[in-house]
Amino acid sequence: MVSRIGLGLAALGRPGYINIGHGKDLNFDYDIKAMQSQTVKMLDFAYRLGIRYFDVARSYGRGEEFLSHWIEGNRERKDFIVGSKWGYTYTADWKVNAEKHEVKEHSVDVLTRQYPESKKLLGDYLSVYHIHSATLDSGVLDNKEVLEKLWQLKESGVIIGLSLSGTGQGETLDKALNIQSGGGRLFQSVQVTWNLLEQSSTDVLKKASANGCGIIVKEVLANGRLTNRNVDLSFKNKKEILDKLAVKYRCGIDSLSMAYVLNQDWANVVLSGASTEEQLKSNVESLKIVLDDKDIAILESFKEEPRTYWNSRAQLNWN
Repeated sequence: MVSRIGLGLAALGRPGYINIGHGKDLNFDYDIKAMQSQTVKMLDFAYRLGIRYFDVARSYGRGEEFLSHWIEGNRERKDFIVGSKWGYTYTADWKVNAEKHEVKEHSVDVLTRQYPESKKLLGDYLSVYHIHSATLDSGVLDNKEVLEKLWQLKESGVIIGLSLSGTGQGETLDKALNIQSGGGRLFQSVQVTWNLLEQSSTDVLKKASANGCGIIVKEVLANGRLTNRNVDLSFKNKKEILDKLAVKYRCGIDSLSMAYVLNQDWANVVLSGASTEEQLKSNVESLKIVLDDKDIAILESFKEEPRTYWNSRAQLNWN
């Protein structure tokens, strides 16, 4: 039980990311101390706004390290938790443009290496531990060594989960829900990409929720495509509709887009990927928005075919 909105550090922990306008958000200042200061500032602001869930990963550059620095300065606070992820290794060497920003490997060796690294930095605040972007083709859900290690972590008190990515999110989650032992499920949490444009996993998410799985929604603004920064001509008609609804509800289109996700009764935590206080404040405004049924139906019509959505995402530039 945490806040409905959480803060993800994917865009704060490293100089390069695919969010539209990411470099501008950082004032193109990629000095490590400057970025740590900005992250700590954002965490302080998020906490003041009532946010109590923070999301990181080993591959988010120095995200865990920055979060650890903030934790050290706030030891009196005990009312927040952290979720992290394993399975990707950061390889960009603190560069915006790199041949490879991260390398995926869902092996037991990577799990055995990365969990202690995260635990050392995050301590007892590390409560939720996800496979990073689990897919059927990675074979991680069939890897007996990995599953055995995850069962051990679960028995130690860690909530085990998986984050999802790509066109097969629903199929991957469905398989994960069937991994059981002694009547209990291994995976108790899922982090899924779900937004106005990508809604393909809705049915299996409802199933997961009904079976007691905690659901964390990521990329609710589609990496900036559901904000005013999206000037793509193919988005023009949808943008005009969002603008009109934003006027009606007296909010930004980011708030409107997040409110639509918060309206889903299976969504426990919705992650903001904000890099600035202005963005985060606007995101949190979504908690006050009550959409009427007619507008919900209009927004539901925004959904795209999964392949279309993920192909568009793949075209976003690291910046």
